[in-house]
Amino acid sequence: MSSFKAFDIAGSGMAAQSVRLNTTASNLANADSVSGDPAQVYKARHPIFEAVRQGINGSGDAAVRVRGIYESDAPAAARYEPGNPLANEAGYVFAPNVNVVEEMVNMISASRTYQNNVEVMNTSKDLLLATLRLGQS
Repeated sequence: MSSFKAFDIAGSGMAAQSVRLNTTASNLANADSVSGDPAQVYKARHPIFEAVRQGINGSGDAAVRVRGIYESDAPAAARYEPGNPLANEAGYVFAPNVNVVEEMVNMISASRTYQNNVEVMNTSKDLLLATLRLGQS
């Protein structure tokens, strides 16, 4: 295995966690939005990751790939707000199925995982530089 593969694997992990952070930020940004129609309300989104043992180009590279982003099928929360301009004829508005506490935990986890991949890259770089310095003595 090439010493540079660690950079590829950590880089793909960083890209995957970046997608996770973006979807989490989108969920948090839309947590307070409402709609008069439960079919039109924002639905929480979450990425699906997969470990790839063989690279996209047919090589033996390992990586993390975002397989897709799914929308939660949990029902929207109905709130009785007859004064809301978005309320339906029965006086209800529908809030997204976003759990803010769960999303904050998800954001912390994604951030820490991203930081761990940065550390893997820095450690790999330091080890490669130390190996090059061995030949200078």
